Amino acid sequence: MAEQVDNTEVDFTQDSFASLFEQTMAAGELTKEGEIVTGTVVQITRDNVVVDIGGKSEGVIPLSEFSLAPGAPPVKPGDKVDVYIESRENDDGLVSLSKEKADKMKVWDEISSACERDEIIDGTISQRVKGGLSVTIRGGVKAFLPGSQVDLRPIRNLDKLIGQTYQFKVIKFNKKRGNIVLSRRVLLEKERDEMKAKTLETLQEGMVVKGTIKNITEYGAFVDLGGIDGLLHITDMSWGRVNHPSEVFQVGDDVMVKVLKYNPETERVSLGLKQTQEDPWNHAEEAYPPGKRVRGRVMSITDYGAFVELEPGVEGLIHVSEMSWTKKVKHPSKLLEANQELECQVLEVDAKAKRISLGLKQLEPDPWTLFTERYHPGDKIKGKVRSLTDYGVFVGIEEGVDGMVHKSDLSWTVKVNNPSDIYHKNDDVEAIILSINHDDKKVSLGIKQLWDDPWPTMLTEFPPGRILEEAAVISVVDYGDFVRIRDGVEGLIPISEVVEEEGKKLRVGDKVKCEVSNVDAVDRRLTLTMKDIGMNVSADAAAAHVVKPAQASTLGELIKEKLGDKLNLNK
Repeated sequence: MAEQVDNTEVDFTQDSFASLFEQTMAAGELTKEGEIVTGTVVQITRDNVVVDIGGKSEGVIPLSEFSLAPGAPPVKPGDKVDVYIESRENDDGLVSLSKEKADKMKVWDEISSACERDEIIDGTISQRVKGGLSVTIRGGVKAFLPGSQVDLRPIRNLDKLIGQTYQFKVIKFNKKRGNIVLSRRVLLEKERDEMKAKTLETLQEGMVVKGTIKNITEYGAFVDLGGIDGLLHITDMSWGRVNHPSEVFQVGDDVMVKVLKYNPETERVSLGLKQTQEDPWNHAEEAYPPGKRVRGRVMSITDYGAFVELEPGVEGLIHVSEMSWTKKVKHPSKLLEANQELECQVLEVDAKAKRISLGLKQLEPDPWTLFTERYHPGDKIKGKVRSLTDYGVFVGIEEGVDGMVHKSDLSWTVKVNNPSDIYHKNDDVEAIILSINHDDKKVSLGIKQLWDDPWPTMLTEFPPGRILEEAAVISVVDYGDFVRIRDGVEGLIPISEVVEEEGKKLRVGDKVKCEVSNVDAVDRRLTLTMKDIGMNVSADAAAAHVVKPAQASTLGELIKEKLGDKLNLNK
């Protein structure tokens, strides 16, 4: 006998199948490990949260996985939470769940979706790591930002970016390995290209634009005009002197500049800052007329002078010859130093050539003017020997004014070949002003002119054989001793005619006994001897050398007679 079959009709329509599916889900037949499901908080204990995930299944999640809000429980019964199923029911009938893993998986899914949609995500740079920076993005997920992707230009100090929040683009994503690579540079390049296109549409030569100092070099500064950089050369930064661009700008400074040149093909832009201001040389002639006293600052020193800044962009030159009336300045650095503030006088202005000649010595009275007001030819002066040359002696008359005694004007009776044989530096001397050359600012002096010419009466006053008891030694040289017989009359004792005590040398100032040995009226030389005094010339010979006034009353006649004697002897 056949088994009686239940006659209950089974309806396999779509609705009944859906109901059966729900019942199956409720029985937990479709829930699997590794899935994310939405559960309901049913109980909160001291350490755990009990969550109903349906199908008469419950799981336990550590309370620590819920973010704790100060002063309030993290969750309450009835809250819906997404959880991750780690394992099926254990012996206690509870399923192992994790809210932390569910949150992380959701974040990774969101990041994956954002990457696929080419979306931008926000992140905060958290720390420095090898090769770049670590960035915290959604849900606390860590991503890597390579150093090359931080900015458009390499940044030396990456540590200063820690804690900063920026927008990034995901350029590499691997969920399995948990690897996310970000780039900020890609976004900056896109932004720069958009700004550049907009800037190039309006950029024209001559226009004044606002920019930001982007980089500084020794020769200038690069200015970001909005997606395109322009070069502001150091020579176009100021009308004044700029030693280095860092004296004027710092990276990040905003600046208004003028477009000097623009090449659309190469996209090169030359900028100028000083061109936005008036050229100070336009009013230089009015501001600095010759003769005006001005104040300035020494900017630089060269071998030939010092450049002084009168105002930014306007400099003048104090030539070394215009620094002192009285001092011979070998190098301007001996008198001035860089950055020194000083007063000077405008001598000449050439605005077209942008040159101003300045003088420092003009602040003091010209010693030459003072000298010519006080002294005239024929006046007697006193001074010290400043220097000696082969042709004369330079004597300081006043501060800044020297006179020169030519060697032919040193003595009436001695032919001086080398002035240093008789005079020395710092010797005190007296002289007569012979002439003043105002054009060349030169003064001619004479020492022998302090006395009358002794030669008209020389043979009468100092004939050969005359004995001089006390002749003063005025100079000792290798070839003899110069002695002064009286004021205006000097003679030479040749070295062969000098007599000295054993072990004792003659010195300047010593008094010696000598005899006139020769009087040369033609060459105007008086020669003396210290040997065999009184025995060198016989009475008849001495009388022959004495010319009586009736025979020759003038120096000219004496010279003619002397020459006649020489001619007769030659015959």
